[in-house]
Amino acid sequence: MRYIDEAALSDITVGSTILGSGGGGDPYVGKLLAREVIRKHGPVTLVDLDEVPDDAVVAFVAGIGAPGVLVEKLPREQDSVLALRELERHLGVTITHAAPAEAGGLNAVVPFAVASAKVPVVDADGMGRAFPATEMVTPTLHGALATPMALVDEHGNVVILKTPTNEWAERIARAVTVASGCHMVCAAYVMTGVQAKAWLVRGALSLAEKLGKELRTARAEHRSPVDAIVEAQNGVLLFEGKVTAVERRTDGGWTVGEAQLEGSGSFTDREMLLHFQNENLAAIRDGEVVATTPDLIMALSAESGEPIPAEEMRYGYRVAIIGMPCDEQWRTEAGLKLSGPRRFGYDMDFKPVEGEKAAACAQ
Repeated sequence: MRYIDEAALSDITVGSTILGSGGGGDPYVGKLLAREVIRKHGPVTLVDLDEVPDDAVVAFVAGIGAPGVLVEKLPREQDSVLALRELERHLGVTITHAAPAEAGGLNAVVPFAVASAKVPVVDADGMGRAFPATEMVTPTLHGALATPMALVDEHGNVVILKTPTNEWAERIARAVTVASGCHMVCAAYVMTGVQAKAWLVRGALSLAEKLGKELRTARAEHRSPVDAIVEAQNGVLLFEGKVTAVERRTDGGWTVGEAQLEGSGSFTDREMLLHFQNENLAAIRDGEVVATTPDLIMALSAESGEPIPAEEMRYGYRVAIIGMPCDEQWRTEAGLKLSGPRRFGYDMDFKPVEGEKAAACAQ
């Protein structure tokens, strides 16, 4: 067990943006939310999975919707607490631990908001990154149900969902979220401590903190922050250049679009197309697929290494596109069926980033 204060929070929010692979919600908004919770209630209790009792009751607490709307619809502490309490009321149990559904962006720290309810946060998540759909979590791979699920919005609406499949939970929760203005908070995927230990991606928040520290240290030591992140997580530099065009829209409760880039440095006279649906899902360089979901694809500022969420990508930005390997659960047949490129309608197979790294080393 350890306590997360404001200093640790800063590293976690930066690192979670890298793990967000372009999505997960605005990390600055998440930092503001968690910082206010820490200032009001003290440091947040973070526990390792092995410290969670077998008979504990664990639930995901997360924002759902289009990240682009968060500039106007700031998340609130009371919504996260209410979602947890409404799910408890419906189930007739006490939820003892909260966990992030995804270690990416805003959603990495949304569970911090329930610290005011004296609920510790588990250092694990259901993705090891961020994905755009509710069912795309490791518990789904083990047959767990997302529902009952509690959804709460800033208007005072509370919705309890019960569906036969996680795909139906996603469809209905997304429709409700769109009706509410494209952002809600949910509590879902109730599991025991035993199940959490078997299903979740361990150390997700610690990894986010590590990446945030790597970036901060590299800047202080005047080293390349992009190289520092690549080396820290066995990644690969996929592209470096300037953003020449961005098409982005809110569609069905997601931020959807693509970015075009022209190369610079060792990528001069080359081009890249980056597809995203909340998260970056496919990177195509000179017409060839070089990385796809479920591996992580992230845009960093070429100069500072600051991660750039998909909703903030702009014309003229000078960026480095990096790829990092995903958790091994996503590379199984079931994992690729749930989160691979064909799941999002792309006519391409999964392309692991290691292949690109090997090709670069051979040159």
